[in-house]
Amino acid sequence: MIRFKLKEQMAEKEFQEDRRITLLEVAEATGIGRITLSRMLKPGAVVRTDTLDLLCAHFGCRLEDLAEFIADNAKNSTGRK
Repeated sequence: MIRFKLKEQMAEKEFQEDRRITLLEVAEATGIGRITLSRMLKPGAVVRTDTLDLLCAHFGCRLEDLAEFIADNAKNSTGRK
């Protein structure tokens, strides 16, 4: 499963800028819909690569700072149940 670290990136930006960052602000700054950003906060979200590109540019981060792979223990090494 891919887990998106959007909350972590927002928290880091809040810390750096010493102010509150909202999903609406990120949506307006990137052109990504607020609903899309909200979905990224939940497990199993499906996100397009151009969305990830916009978020990496906005936060000034690398893809691995925004998403991580978490192995599902119920699957075998081929990724199939």
